[in-house]
Amino acid sequence: MNILRASRLARLTLIPKSYSTTTTTTPPMLLKIRKDLKTAMQQKDTPRLTVLRALLASTLNASKTSAPINTDMQMLALLRKNLAASQAAQREFEGAGRADLVEKEGAQIQVMEEYVGGVEVVGEEEVRGVVGEVVRGLGEGAKMGEVMKGVGERLEGRNWDKGVVAGVVREVLGGK
Repeated sequence: MNILRASRLARLTLIPKSYSTTTTTTPPMLLKIRKDLKTAMQQKDTPRLTVLRALLASTLNASKTSAPINTDMQMLALLRKNLAASQAAQREFEGAGRADLVEKEGAQIQVMEEYVGGVEVVGEEEVRGVVGEVVRGLGEGAKMGEVMKGVGERLEGRNWDKGVVAGVVREVLGGK
């Protein structure tokens, strides 16, 4: 019986375990936020600390869903969403006459605007050029989805705003 147990244990230790090989890359902006969190803690910068903790909590929550944050553009979208929510809260506080909370939200809005402005996005001029090339390549009767797919392939690996691209594509296709 001991021989059986020993052979079973030997077999189990020799069989390699297979784990998932999917690796996710951390967006550079998220790395910057983590680094800035440490700096804010050391400097006791409360508004910045509050914003960064909220952003990290949101990214952690997103990582547990089917759409985790893997790119700077997704991080930028999250930042813009939080910025809009803070601006709405600030307006509500102004309406309620809460100057202390208005000031607090204002400080947090400034921090978020710093991060929103820190992400380099492909400019509208360049988007127009790429859209023009894609439309010429597809020829007459190009559809919105086909053009968006072509633009996405050409701008792959760079930060581009889908809303801006969609607006330019509509404009170019509507102008024909």
